[in-house]
Amino acid sequence: MKTARLKFPKETKKKKRRKHKESILQNRMDGTCYLCARLHGDYRIYKYREEHHIFPGNPGRKLSEAEGLKVYLCPEHHRTGPEAVHKNQKISRLLQQDAQRAFEKTSSREQFMKLFGRNYTDEQSER
Repeated sequence: MKTARLKFPKETKKKKRRKHKESILQNRMDGTCYLCARLHGDYRIYKYREEHHIFPGNPGRKLSEAEGLKVYLCPEHHRTGPEAVHKNQKISRLLQQDAQRAFEKTSSREQFMKLFGRNYTDEQSER
């Protein structure tokens, strides 16, 4: 039994990869962990850091990416340690407040509220 061969095979289009905005909180190339520096004044250089989008969830992650609201963290501050942003609500809130302040340096609070639906800087930081 012969199989039919297409004379003109269907072309598959590659998805255009979006250029992601750089972090407005931290230089990606500096090699430090944002939270090590922010919380402990530790500016050591890490070979491996993980990108953390500050606002969670599907719309929050996309907005964080679009607005440059992301930081680079050592694994301990990202996932595994007691101050890990995915385990510690106080640390997560601290990052959200820092992100809002950075955003408001170039935009208004009203624009931030329109995008993220909440004001994080008026909330008390527990740290």
